[in-house]
Amino acid sequence: MTCRYLTFEDRKSFEALYTAGAALPEIAAKLGVHLATIYRELTRGGTGELDGNGRSGYNAALAQENFTASLKHRGKRKPATAEQ
Repeated sequence: MTCRYLTFEDRKSFEALYTAGAALPEIAAKLGVHLATIYRELTRGGTGELDGNGRSGYNAALAQENFTASLKHRGKRKPATAEQ
């Protein structure tokens, strides 16, 4: 496992696996990410409705939109300055 952001393609794969009823640890293993990443992703792309499996709904496009918006709000770091 490596530390990385999920791409939109990863999110679409996640959505397909999740909709098919795959277990969350199985999805994490297939995508090569930590289980905590999967839980954060469910929050990021949650639709607020239940899917056909009785679980919280997930939408990859919504998750990508939320992720992009959070990147815009992060801003740039200020360079460190020496105190004089």
